[in-house]
Amino acid sequence: MLLWAGFVSILAGLLALTIDRALAHFIYDHVNARAHKALDSITHYAKAGHWLAAAVIALIVAAGLRHFQVYPQQVTQLINYSLAFIASLTLGSAILHVIKLAIGRRRPRDDMEMGLYGFMPLAFNSDYNSFPSGHALTICCVAVIFTCVWPWLWPLWFGIAALLAVTRALLTAHFLSDVLIGAGIGLIAAREVLLLGFPGFAPAWF
Repeated sequence: MLLWAGFVSILAGLLALTIDRALAHFIYDHVNARAHKALDSITHYAKAGHWLAAAVIALIVAAGLRHFQVYPQQVTQLINYSLAFIASLTLGSAILHVIKLAIGRRRPRDDMEMGLYGFMPLAFNSDYNSFPSGHALTICCVAVIFTCVWPWLWPLWFGIAALLAVTRALLTAHFLSDVLIGAGIGLIAAREVLLLGFPGFAPAWF
């Protein structure tokens, strides 16, 4: 199921390329300063660095608990899910950055504020790094891992992930297609890492 969700998200992102620019201009014109500030206050919860640091801290805590032989079953789960997240983020980010480099897309805000829009494949230029969204990829990996830990709350995890991912488009930090394709890559990367590298730690419906 998760594999199909990832592919559907990527397909939707490819279709969104046809309306991306017009939609970004509409959002830019209609999201007021107050809404922009509110969105900006939560969008960083999808940043990779924060979650990577949390995973590393979790591994350190787990090592300490294992040393003192406290909660062995929970410690094993904490270690495996932390490693699964790091592996998912690593795999997904590698794919994402290859695409960023190959596609080379300007961010929507550059279009609104400087009149710069377009693609420059193999640009080796940080200004051309909009496609796909790393924030969307990260928070979808987080949602997949949290669903493994607390599977009955999966609508909450994916709902939060969708909200945080879409803030990237609402802030015109990314086009809608950037967000959808980044999310799709995150879902697929996390699923494959769990099923192939950590068998037994993912729900059967994955």
